[in-house]
Amino acid sequence: MPRRRRRAPDTGDATLRPEHAKVSLDDATVSSTGSERGVPEEVLDRLPTDPGCYVFKDRAGKVVYVGKAKNLRTRVRQYFRPGADARFFVAAGFLGRVLADLETIVVGNEKEALLLENHLIKQHQPRFNVNLRDDKQYLVLRLPPAATDPGAPVAARFPRVEVVRNIRDDGARYFGPYHSATSARQTLRVLNRHFQLRTCTDHVLETRGRPCLQYQIHRCPGPCAIPVEPGAYRDQVEDVFMFLAGKDKELLTRLRERMRARAAVEDYESAARLRDSIGAVERTIDRQDVVQDDFVDQDVFGLWREGDVVEAAVLFIRGGKLVGRRAFHHKDLELADAEVIGQVVQQYYATGTYVPDEIVVGVELADADVLADWLSAARGRKVRVVQPQRGVRARLVDLADKNAAASALSRRGRDDDAVAALDKLRRRLDLRRLPSRIECFDIAHIQGTDTVASMVTFVDGQPARALYRKFKIRSVANDDFASMYEVLSRRFKRAARAAEGDGDAAWARPDLLVVDGGKGQLGSAIAALTDAGVPLAGDDGLDVIALAKERELTAGDVPDRVYLRNVKEPVQLRPNSAELFVLARIRDEAHRFANTFHRERRSKGALRSVLDDVPGIGATRRRQLLRHFGSVKAIAAASLDELIAAPGMNRVAAAAVHDFFRAAAEPPPSS
Repeated sequence: MPRRRRRAPDTGDATLRPEHAKVSLDDATVSSTGSERGVPEEVLDRLPTDPGCYVFKDRAGKVVYVGKAKNLRTRVRQYFRPGADARFFVAAGFLGRVLADLETIVVGNEKEALLLENHLIKQHQPRFNVNLRDDKQYLVLRLPPAATDPGAPVAARFPRVEVVRNIRDDGARYFGPYHSATSARQTLRVLNRHFQLRTCTDHVLETRGRPCLQYQIHRCPGPCAIPVEPGAYRDQVEDVFMFLAGKDKELLTRLRERMRARAAVEDYESAARLRDSIGAVERTIDRQDVVQDDFVDQDVFGLWREGDVVEAAVLFIRGGKLVGRRAFHHKDLELADAEVIGQVVQQYYATGTYVPDEIVVGVELADADVLADWLSAARGRKVRVVQPQRGVRARLVDLADKNAAASALSRRGRDDDAVAALDKLRRRLDLRRLPSRIECFDIAHIQGTDTVASMVTFVDGQPARALYRKFKIRSVANDDFASMYEVLSRRFKRAARAAEGDGDAAWARPDLLVVDGGKGQLGSAIAALTDAGVPLAGDDGLDVIALAKERELTAGDVPDRVYLRNVKEPVQLRPNSAELFVLARIRDEAHRFANTFHRERRSKGALRSVLDDVPGIGATRRRQLLRHFGSVKAIAAASLDELIAAPGMNRVAAAAVHDFFRAAAEPPPSS
């Protein structure tokens, strides 16, 4: 395949000299499944084996996916081998149906491939990539560096702090984000009061002829009308930078040294202003929560997901203190957690934002070393990418996960997400109607003892705990199929009575009935429903499925399987899909509810006393006898008169207890 050299896109951190190649797939044949595009083997054989990026395009020439690879030929081959890639847009055939062109760009190493991938994703916004989308445009503080060139514009030599919403690659430093205008402007007021940078706009600075009120109250040096030493102003800019960056210890040291120097030359007014600045910084430190004890700068990434709806959050730890967070939202994303976090981290720092000492993540990233090298080069100092298993950093990851969950729950449109997930489930399983009400049943026992069943109900994708029910299995022991038949028969008999006038909402017919198990449990459920007169066919029929748990085989993980009525082969649900999330969530809740009820029954059985077998002795007399005699052994050794004299006892009850223990003490008759 001919390859031509061209200038690489500007990635800002490395000069790439990629080799670019394009493959047309217009003549490729469609595979036998009809869902994936077959690619001639000779085309794949001509792909380079170097590291680089691959770009998939549709027939209109629009980029639909960008990826990076250590070996381009090996990685691209995986897209066209059945079962080699479980991601939804590949496995379900969407990529194969839209793919028309394939381009590869060869670079020198994995780090350059990562840089190029970031650039291409930002440039093309492909539909199958993670496109970093903020849940809202938070306020940030913008601080440009002070120019040192005397010929520079006055606004560049005397910069100011301003509140903005958009971060640009303009050489300025950005701090935040702030979740409310109040918190951002409160921080700005502290800066203006104690660090004395100008507050006027660039136009006012260049056109004003005399100082304003801010100069009169000693909150601005007045560069608009009064000669100001640029070096001293740059010191103020650096102080503001250290304050916003959380470098409190270094800032306090600088301010104290400057205060002593001003006091030594008897410039007490300047020394007093520095003293006030020191006090403001110290009060700010007191209000911050200490979450780390080694005082490093960290960004901690957390993740929350419901199927294919993902929320990522990053916590900003500066000098061991939590100073803010940011959240990103994405829908229809079935990538694995590690891939989601990896792409979020890449795109987040590709915008030129501040890079801390450590990047803390909760999952193992495949390209952690390459990512660390790239971030180290961008920062100019070593950056670590860590995945903690325990300790303070692991607790910070948990906190980031909670922040991601809180951000997701605070968003509008949660109901829309639930309806979308239920609609995907309806289409995937070809259900008759949208499963707004789903019931799931599970059986719990230990070797057939204390067998119980649970019924949990979800309405619009959320648990309706008031509609939960639990059952004691009466007719069978150690037979899950017969137990499922019994509990469903009882449930729909009550539904029939409710239809006749009972009106209990718990027994209303669901849109979808789920049983935990495989084909056997599904057969028991269908038999019970048929005998109970519940219609299963036709437009008014009840949809019934069985959900088999994932199992581990030598060949690897097998996805969760759904068994349908009158369908021989099970339906395999993709990991991280919305439909699997809905079913797995209700299945796990039914399992939890059944196990909790089973533990309660076992606990009651473990507390059972031998006195329970004495006829005529109830719970009150049992307690009184145990309180009076102290133990069952003492009760068994007591005489009839002692038992009669015990509190709450009479002659009949005392005789029953006496005869019971005397009969138990007699040896069995010899054969």
